[in-house]
Amino acid sequence: MPRSEPARAAAAEILAEISRWPIFDPHTHIDPHRPAARHFDEILGYHYYTELAHSAGMPAQEVDPSLDPTARATRLAGYLDRIDSTVQYSWLIEIARTFHGFAHDRITPGNIGDLLARADKTAVGPAWDREVWTKSRLETVFLTNDFDDPLEGWDTSVYVPCLRTDDLVLKLHSPGTVERLRKSTGIDIQDRGTLRAAIGKLFEHFTGRGARACAISLPVDFRPRPEAPVRSSTPLRRVIQGLPTRDDEREEARQSVFWMIAEFCAEFGLPFDLMIGPARDVYPAGVSGGRDLFDRRVSLHDYRVLFNHFARTTFVVSTLAPDAAAELVAYSWIFPNVLPMGHWWYSNIPAYIEGDLRARIEALPKVKILGYYSDAYKLEFIAPKFNMYRRALAGVLARELVGDRGWSLDQAVQLAKLILLENPKRIFGVELRGLSPTI
Repeated sequence: MPRSEPARAAAAEILAEISRWPIFDPHTHIDPHRPAARHFDEILGYHYYTELAHSAGMPAQEVDPSLDPTARATRLAGYLDRIDSTVQYSWLIEIARTFHGFAHDRITPGNIGDLLARADKTAVGPAWDREVWTKSRLETVFLTNDFDDPLEGWDTSVYVPCLRTDDLVLKLHSPGTVERLRKSTGIDIQDRGTLRAAIGKLFEHFTGRGARACAISLPVDFRPRPEAPVRSSTPLRRVIQGLPTRDDEREEARQSVFWMIAEFCAEFGLPFDLMIGPARDVYPAGVSGGRDLFDRRVSLHDYRVLFNHFARTTFVVSTLAPDAAAELVAYSWIFPNVLPMGHWWYSNIPAYIEGDLRARIEALPKVKILGYYSDAYKLEFIAPKFNMYRRALAGVLARELVGDRGWSLDQAVQLAKLILLENPKRIFGVELRGLSPTI
């Protein structure tokens, strides 16, 4: 829909204001020991670029992770002209210009060498991390930590830990998972009781080090159900002891562990971050990180027992399929403890973000809208992704509220502050810092 001149002017004013604010990012994959990229291959090798280039004709072996980083980046540059219409490419150019002084409007085989030289921060080390942090106006970045992460060596009030539980739920039967849990907790895990004690100790460790959330990515075939200790004891013991197990026994085990984790979230007061819907390895011939899709057979209806049982636990939910957004809005509308969280993966483009934002603003209590998270693996990606979201948010607020409903610019900015900062900080229990909008 074309924007009117007043709407464009309002969007520009809102965007100018919210772009001044620091970034609170409640979900990333940042390594706090090495958060920023030392080589541009760490940027260009992000799965968005390798999978888009592969989709446009680049052989997957051209960007095999085993290749020399410079060679891999140089090869990929030869295919970037095929994807320069995408929003992901715009992030790439913004990173190159903002952090490396790149003067061109396209990255090509002819200028990639200069960019690689500019982006070589091997000798700069941690000082580069600090420079990217400052230039990006970052305030708080949430991590996704393996359950056996010692959580040492960084400021956990800035890089906030989050207990990632995928391995415990989905890979307990895999070789090494139980041993990792034994080693990290010091508990000799042999059965359901000792497993539960070990998981409880993980929660003590994580919350003691400042963790503010627990998270898991759940596949399409997962169906939460209350744990039945008598029924689950034998499957859990067999899985823990590495004995042969049937599919139904492994399923019983993963449902039991998931329910235990939900109980500990309730006990420790941690929001449970559910990322629902990936179908793994749909395209086995794809590039690394570019083999997964979504499956629309998953429904939040399968999670109703969970949401009802743990009525005092906050579930922040991301759904992978763009057309699952309406269901997420409806569940967030009805359930006080369910909130929509960001715009994940295949839904993370402006066309879907704007539609989701309109629906959430029109349908939900404003105190339940959690704006955005970057899902970034390197700090450099956070600002470009948030800038994309800020543009979408400013446009929606200007058209829907200022233009259509007659809100003032100050009212629109106050709602933006709720969505971007106040709501996520309150939900995740992080200290609020004052902001004074100038509009």
